[in-house]
Amino acid sequence: MSVTKEQILEKLSIVQYPGKNADIVKLNMVTGLSVKDNKVSMTLTFPEAKSPFEKSLIKAVEATLKLIDASIEVEIKTASKVAVQPLTVEKETPLKDVKNIIAIASGKGGVGKSTITANLAIALAKTGAKVGILDADIYGPSMPKMFGIEGAKPTIEKVNGKDMIRPVESYGVKVLSIGFFVNAEDPLIWRGSMATNALNQFINDVIWGELDYLLFDLPPGTGDIHLTMVQGLPVTAAVVVSTPQDVALADAIKGINMFKTESINVPLLGLVENMAWFTPEELPDNKYYIFGKDGCKKLADDRNIPLLGQIPLVQSIREGGDSGVPSAADEKSVMGQAFASLTTQVLAQLEIRNSTMGATKKVEIKEGAGCSTH
Repeated sequence: MSVTKEQILEKLSIVQYPGKNADIVKLNMVTGLSVKDNKVSMTLTFPEAKSPFEKSLIKAVEATLKLIDASIEVEIKTASKVAVQPLTVEKETPLKDVKNIIAIASGKGGVGKSTITANLAIALAKTGAKVGILDADIYGPSMPKMFGIEGAKPTIEKVNGKDMIRPVESYGVKVLSIGFFVNAEDPLIWRGSMATNALNQFINDVIWGELDYLLFDLPPGTGDIHLTMVQGLPVTAAVVVSTPQDVALADAIKGINMFKTESINVPLLGLVENMAWFTPEELPDNKYYIFGKDGCKKLADDRNIPLLGQIPLVQSIREGGDSGVPSAADEKSVMGQAFASLTTQVLAQLEIRNSTMGATKKVEIKEGAGCSTH
């Protein structure tokens, strides 16, 4: 039986990519398609490195093509692409070797933003991506503890006569935090200008190298640190974390509105509902909605914002954060799988953002005159 490329593409359009509501043809994953006699060759180009769906999609493609003719020989190669923000920013932009800068924010403290950031970074690294975290929560740094590197000290290296900081690496993630430079028990009694100067140094005087993703763990609220970040960098996108509790959601809305403000205009990938329900270890099938049910889901629906994931409150997450062994490090565990699923949704939304929008512009802060972009 003679088969054409058109027939193959038509048949493959029934193969859906999990979590993206689109088929592999529409997602332009089928490349290098060739047909010779009874042999079909192609490359499946995945949207992320080490996709968790690689094996299952290869089997699905093979089975689907056999529906045309059982005698067809199928040869499938795989490739991957990391979502990359269009390179329209000036060459002198700090972190020019970072492909995607993602801000992780929360309107309110205590909602688990840093826990989400740490586990998301590790889950991203497990896809094969190069990942970094800048702990921008200057007054309450927590990344050294969460990564189990509290005693670590970044090295200082001379680059073109300038002292540069090299981040500490843990679980395949480059980490930089003010917590590496101060006593963990000493409070930082700094004015806002001192905190923003520290952040600017972390942006400009660090050897980050090439990164696919740099996550900014922002402090709660919408203050100086946030403005310093968007002023100094073209931020690719933001993620807002909240619990389903009404009090937390009220502050999350402020965070959403900050990024959506016309003068700032940072694309929002979506919401993460943390502590969505409590599940005791001895009753793994039980769910107790102690902070309310589906609060972020309802907010996401109302604001037409993607809900990236709902992360339960379980004892192992708290223990992992306290002991420096984040849940995402064990990808076979229930919570490891939950963070892997969250990562898949983040990457899916990031791909949509980068394929439909241009690069985010830096924000120009004019004292007494609000914000503008350039």
